[in-house]
Amino acid sequence: MNEDMSAQTSGFAKIVVGGTAEDDAAAFLDAVERAERGETVHERVLSFQSWEALASVMTGERYRLLRHLHAHPEPSISALARALGRQYRQVHDDVTILEGAGLLDRNEGSVRTTADTTQAEIRF
Repeated sequence: MNEDMSAQTSGFAKIVVGGTAEDDAAAFLDAVERAERGETVHERVLSFQSWEALASVMTGERYRLLRHLHAHPEPSISALARALGRQYRQVHDDVTILEGAGLLDRNEGSVRTTADTTQAEIRF
């Protein structure tokens, strides 16, 4: 998985499944060129090599967790686990994986999503 974490605030994230290193390089160069022209470039792209790689990160429970956090940021993982009615250890593991993928953020005493909208693109 590759990440372009150029925007740290809520907004838009794009998930790309498949594609090549050349696709990733072209997207990066496009963003650089737009920035050089003075355009504001705030995008987050998460690339997964395969459907299985995405599925290992985005499970049903993790999707539910993200939806909850989008509507109700929580002050801690403990509070999140209580709100979801799940065990702390499982929620902690999910938060760690989703944070590593760039889909949520833990700082300043809160757990929150990093994007308001996520779009998936599957390349064959």
